Amino acid sequence: MRFRAFASRTVKELLRDPLNLALSLGFPLFMLVLLSLLGRSIPSEIPMFSAGRLAPGIVLFSYGFLTLFMALLLSQDRSGAFLVRLQTSPLSPADFFLGYALPALPLAVLQAAVCFSAAFCFGLNANLGVLAALAVLLPTGILFLSVGLILGCVFSDKAVGGIGSIFLNVATIAAGVWFPLDAMEGTAFYRICSALPFLHGVQAASCALALNWSGVWQHLFVVFPWTAGAVLLAVFVFSRTMHAVR
Repeated sequence: MRFRAFASRTVKELLRDPLNLALSLGFPLFMLVLLSLLGRSIPSEIPMFSAGRLAPGIVLFSYGFLTLFMALLLSQDRSGAFLVRLQTSPLSPADFFLGYALPALPLAVLQAAVCFSAAFCFGLNANLGVLAALAVLLPTGILFLSVGLILGCVFSDKAVGGIGSIFLNVATIAAGVWFPLDAMEGTAFYRICSALPFLHGVQAASCALALNWSGVWQHLFVVFPWTAGAVLLAVFVFSRTMHAVR
């Protein structure tokens, strides 16, 4: 695999700042515990605070940190001479995408595993559905990684933080992480959220936790085209970026 050496460099860059890694794992965990305790303090049970609904949403929230990591890493590579030096390598734009994205996938799995492990303390059942949910969330994780690479190709290292934060807020709101979207069913806002992949990524994982396999595929059929489109767009934008730095 031609991108193996490049991927190892990406791993070193991700591990070089342990504070950011700790934040990407610790802050979503804190939000999961906080919202779970809040749900327990409310007399009437609200479905969004159940472990099977809350945990997948917090995992999606944690993926926003991957978007920020990838955007910042690539934008810094653009601002330096690193991409210019890479012009002498035989790597294709697809190889560059894999070299950036694949090393971050284990972090996405770790983020999801940490959130689900914490959710066990708040009533999440430990069954086959948890492993299925980890797999079901991977397309959403790849989507977030791809968006990060797109942002890193388009914006400077000073701008990606703000743009990435806007994307994270839009994604979590559209996924119904912070408030129940079910109450808005039938509204224009709900229809817009249903057209986006974020709500379906969360619902697919919730269905996997409930061992509802038909529901899993129903939602993944919405996530897959968005993820494939984001990957193709990231490869295309990266190829344009490589031409621009020549």
